[in-house]
Amino acid sequence: MSVTFDSFALSEPIQRALRDRNYTVPSPIQEQTIHLVLEGHDVMGCAQTGTGKTAAFALPILQHLSKHPRERMRMCPRVLVLAPTRELASQIQASFKSYGAYLPFQSTVVFGGVGQNPQVQALQRGPEIVVATPGRLLDLLQQGKVNFRQLEILVIDEADRMLDMGFIHDVRRIIALLPTKRQSLFFSATMPQAIIDLAGSILKNPKHVEVTPPATTVEKIDQTVCHVGMADKRTLLHHLLKGRKEGLALVFSGTKHGANRLAEQLSKSGMPADAIHGNKSQGARERALENFRSGRTRILVATDIAARGIDVKGIDLVINYDLPKEPESYVHRIGRTARAGAEGRAISLCDEQSQSLLRQIERTIRTSVPVDRSHPFHREPLSTDARNAPPQQGGGRRGGGGGGQRQGQSRNGGRRREAASSR
Repeated sequence: MSVTFDSFALSEPIQRALRDRNYTVPSPIQEQTIHLVLEGHDVMGCAQTGTGKTAAFALPILQHLSKHPRERMRMCPRVLVLAPTRELASQIQASFKSYGAYLPFQSTVVFGGVGQNPQVQALQRGPEIVVATPGRLLDLLQQGKVNFRQLEILVIDEADRMLDMGFIHDVRRIIALLPTKRQSLFFSATMPQAIIDLAGSILKNPKHVEVTPPATTVEKIDQTVCHVGMADKRTLLHHLLKGRKEGLALVFSGTKHGANRLAEQLSKSGMPADAIHGNKSQGARERALENFRSGRTRILVATDIAARGIDVKGIDLVINYDLPKEPESYVHRIGRTARAGAEGRAISLCDEQSQSLLRQIERTIRTSVPVDRSHPFHREPLSTDARNAPPQQGGGRRGGGGGGQRQGQSRNGGRRREAASSR
């Protein structure tokens, strides 16, 4: 007998909101997690982006608030969700508002890079749920603008990205100020030792949920790699994107300046593109995301941290213009496509200086990425590795010949407090 959302005995207002969104069958992470949270367990979840984990914690949290109503208190939330970036924090809060559309609870989002006064005013209204990035929240805690003495549930989302961005010390300082008697939920796409250690210091007798093994890639993504000389990379990118009439393409760049340059060059070539990275203002980032989400701009060039938290339907192509220096980031990048059961394509451009990065990625995902030799700029790798042999069946789905007409995007990394949170 298949599990449906009715199986969790969620309240009618929550069920109504789910019906509005045509949600009937939970995803694997939701099926495994919701009942554990409803039973009051701490949870350690390993799940990639795009698996539905926000609903996995938001729905049972809203159910908990419904079953245990309390008078709203100024600056004293009952639920705290920590997220690494502004975009992800905003999306989580939007999910709480959507799932709780027929409930009386308030939520607010707190992040840096913008004035704090509107956020302080929102906290004074006593929202039950606060979603925050660590730097700004720590500032507000130190100023006495928020108090967690009434906190019941803590959620840490995308903990591995918190580590990458250098937020772990801020997270530890925040946790030290929280009540020890609470329910804690901890989610990460990968589980390096530092993250396991952090979870061990936060969780009490947690239940473990893992829907996709760490650092494996989404099965429905058609992955290929294009070997190309450094001098031909930009021309190849234009070739892959040229003539695309529909669908959204996300291109990952290794640097902020590189993202700007690629977006400008694509736009000048008749393929309108926006760039998103940490040097962009919050308003510019939101406009770029809205243009991309609506399809007004169908190519978005991003750095790694800026793209973290982008959850946009219709991304059918991810292009790694620059390969990530951290192989785990490859999983996060290509996970921007093939979301919610859809299929997608990921193309990586590998120049002569990126061979070692590609080998690290393949070791991490435990399979070789099929080589597309059909594009006009193919160059055999200089290194004598398995890529000199014909393409292998490998994991990830096979490239299937006509890679010359494929699409792409690019990403980057960065850091420091709310500046990092805004990248």
